[in-house]
Amino acid sequence: MTRSIHDQTLALAGVFQAAALVQQIAHQGQCADSSYETCIRSLFETDPGSALAVYGELKDLREGLATLVSVVNEQRKQQDVEILRYSLSIIQLEARLTKRPDMLDVIASRIEQARHTAHHFGYRHSNLTRNLASIYTDTLSTFRQRIQVTGNPNQLRIEENAARVRALLLAGIRSAVLWRQTGGRRWQLLLSRRKVIACAKTLAEQANRAVYD
Repeated sequence: MTRSIHDQTLALAGVFQAAALVQQIAHQGQCADSSYETCIRSLFETDPGSALAVYGELKDLREGLATLVSVVNEQRKQQDVEILRYSLSIIQLEARLTKRPDMLDVIASRIEQARHTAHHFGYRHSNLTRNLASIYTDTLSTFRQRIQVTGNPNQLRIEENAARVRALLLAGIRSAVLWRQTGGRRWQLLLSRRKVIACAKTLAEQANRAVYD
């Protein structure tokens, strides 16, 4: 895996796409199916040839790239603040996970077990969603520092929504792992902020053009 701003930006877009979808489900109870599927599918890309291969095509990361630019560059809306908080929390939680190889092994093993469900039912099926949510609950939710999701209580009380939120947080962790593997570090979010935004803007434009080609 190369250690370039390009690949780090793709991985960060994966984190921000998962965070944005968590925010949408928590408030509205829904999100774009295609963006959700990209996040969930990334969990099963365990031996990718490139950073982009984790997500598929560049157009599959359109929402994450646009969110990354908007949130990091502006932070004007309440939803931007929430998405940034989720994204940073995901990165912090992944840093704690790296110190627990035993838990990493459990997560990897259970994701591999879930692969059959994904192939049989598809990436958006409720069976897979519940399976992935249980992985998150049994592992990452046991850390003292947890990701606190806020939103519409009526939406969060719906079992399917809660499961999709947990599955997306797990997918966000996967992208945070990729970000670290490509050389991403938390201090770079401050020092390399302009480079990341510039790269994300360029990639977002390319992704948008790909949709209409």
